Amino acid sequence: MEQNKKDPIIQLKDIGIRFNLSSEKVDSLKDYLIKSVKRDIHYNEFWALRNVSFELERGDRLGILGLNGAGKSTLMKIIAGVYHPTEGEMKIGGSIAPLIELGAGFDMEYTGRENIFLYGSVLGYSRKFLMSKYDEIVEFSELGKFIDVPLKNYSSGMRARLGFSIATVVEPEILILDEVLSVGDAKFRKKSEKKVTDMFSRGVTVLFVSHSIEQVKSICNKAILLEHGTVVAAGSAEEVAQIYASKIK
Repeated sequence: MEQNKKDPIIQLKDIGIRFNLSSEKVDSLKDYLIKSVKRDIHYNEFWALRNVSFELERGDRLGILGLNGAGKSTLMKIIAGVYHPTEGEMKIGGSIAPLIELGAGFDMEYTGRENIFLYGSVLGYSRKFLMSKYDEIVEFSELGKFIDVPLKNYSSGMRARLGFSIATVVEPEILILDEVLSVGDAKFRKKSEKKVTDMFSRGVTVLFVSHSIEQVKSICNKAILLEHGTVVAAGSAEEVAQIYASKIK
């Protein structure tokens, strides 16, 4: 059934995620197993996010503001499907291009060609789809003959270019941008920025993480402010940016 354009494309209700942090010093796997059997391992619960709720309609651009450690990147990873929330409900009504930690699923021993299929599967693309888009990915990445070289021999810029090319091969309905887009050299960066801008012009829904108040105000129509994993302000980008500015003075 086709989704009504007025229906929210993203719905989060009371989302929370808990990590268990070991308070014990463990020097080896053997040490860990012994302590586990003896039940000598104790954990401290850490809630990275708690009670996060918001809705976005198609075409909305949400700025996510907050200091380091506020939970911004964790929230993006939950929406992208990298993490599963401990509590709460989430509904995503469209395909996602997550431009966060580009190439985080790469294997350095594999070639660029092999990593297209590996990283593509991490992003949820089928092998058939990746086969149909293979030439487009290689052409956009500008890697040419290096596509059959193991990634351990790539520069960081080459890996980022490949990651960007794979992540953006779909025409997404939702675009996740974590911090300023900085991919490869100046020439490729200009090309990648144009591709993102083209997505904007097609009315893609955007989630944009940034420390820059001016960027959020220029790109977004809505914003939320995170502090210690909870939403402390939500509203128009202008309103939330002012609140954030008052807190960092």
